Amino acid sequence: MPRNINILIPLPSYGFDPTEAAVPWNILTSNDIKITFATPNGAAAHGDEIMLSGKKLGIFKNLLKARKDGVEAYKLMSNSNEFKHPIPYDEIQPSVYDGIFLPGGHDKGVKEYLESKILQNIIPDFFQNEKKIGAICHGVVLLARSKSKKTNKSVIYNYKTTALLKIQELLAYNLTRLWLNDYYLTYPGMTVEDEVKSALINPSNFIHGNLPIFRDADNYYKPGFVVKDRNYLSARWPGDIYTFSNEFLKLLT
Repeated sequence: MPRNINILIPLPSYGFDPTEAAVPWNILTSNDIKITFATPNGAAAHGDEIMLSGKKLGIFKNLLKARKDGVEAYKLMSNSNEFKHPIPYDEIQPSVYDGIFLPGGHDKGVKEYLESKILQNIIPDFFQNEKKIGAICHGVVLLARSKSKKTNKSVIYNYKTTALLKIQELLAYNLTRLWLNDYYLTYPGMTVEDEVKSALINPSNFIHGNLPIFRDADNYYKPGFVVKDRNYLSARWPGDIYTFSNEFLKLLT
């Protein structure tokens, strides 16, 4: 196993999906990959509390909240030294890292992450220098908004990708909108899938994959879906997270 691989994981101050950040952290660090977290102001981040506790999800709590293994991984991650001591966004030096991983999350708190001009200006360096890039769910939106300095088009303009599917986003919204309003719509005017497609050379480069009903698991044999294109790996939702994490580990090593 190659040593001294250092991966950057930027997070918002609050609202990231706990499973999408913690399971990859757990798998990567268990394989001697160094992780550096970054947050807007250098303070420790906090995952989406509704996903962690299931509060306010009503009768759909067991369907929508983070699974037990995701919560346990989050607890481990939140007690780790690297998570407790992130660097601020404005101290990120892309040359220090071998790759970057962008988790998702739908709580409105993720907007400071998705809309960060600092991150949008840093991310193209990872593509230009052919480093390893991973993104899942709303993390792909950040890539869609990051423009190549050479072409002024999205860094994923000529890549195949996946992300949170429109059918998934609208289903969660419609199941809970009577009491959670637009909690599941980070941007009520546009779904993740629609925005990502608009950044691609052709909408057909957005790959939907298998029907996202069942979640994969740590045995790595249950359904999970990823899209790999050169040095870039993407996935859709927490149900793909073990497949994604193991494929990203392969990409790094």
